[in-house]
Amino acid sequence: MVDYQSIYMNRAADYERLIAREDYQGNILRALQAIRPFEGLDVVELGAGTGRLTCMLAPLVNSIRAYDIAQPMLAIAEQKLRAMKRDNWQLVVGDNLALPADDDSADVAVAGWSFGHSTAWNESGWRDDIRTAVGHIKRVLRSDGVAIILETMGTGTESPAPPSENLAAYYKLLEDELGFAYKWIRTDYQFESLREAEELTRFFFGDELADQVVANEWIILPECTGIWWFTSAS
Repeated sequence: MVDYQSIYMNRAADYERLIAREDYQGNILRALQAIRPFEGLDVVELGAGTGRLTCMLAPLVNSIRAYDIAQPMLAIAEQKLRAMKRDNWQLVVGDNLALPADDDSADVAVAGWSFGHSTAWNESGWRDDIRTAVGHIKRVLRSDGVAIILETMGTGTESPAPPSENLAAYYKLLEDELGFAYKWIRTDYQFESLREAEELTRFFFGDELADQVVANEWIILPECTGIWWFTSAS
């Protein structure tokens, strides 16, 4: 089993190389903008990682405060944001379950590929973890704020299918108990070469998927991403 906690603490640069290849068609930003246009808004981001969404949103928003528990990931996000020469961002080490963000401080709260790790890291208590994290989202949102969560719906597949039973149960919790709407998009990876595709998929997804990549000569690797959202006024 891949040790994602170790990756985030010790191999942040390799993780950044991988995620830089995802969504080569630019579907994520279009999908987010369709939920709520981000121009001029104040955003809080949970589980920011190396700043994939942070850098995507910074050119649009009034401000973005991004939190992640792994300082090495945020260090890469900082390098990228400084290279963009913007000053409307703040990066803070912070846990999704004890988010150090002020109440009523955001028009949008976004969490990308972060909450779902609780289903593996806390198999007996992940439901409470999700409820707690979503509670922080609700707390930081203003009265008409929007919460958006992005998670994987399958790598190496052209149609959405949760990669594990626990993830499927988590997504059901978001929709049935916590009131999130749902849609999915394709966020395929495009690699420079088959060699790079094998290297990066083996590093992050493990041998089974990497072997499929080689067998199918996937320079473009299918990826499905789920997006869940609600408006605090609804």
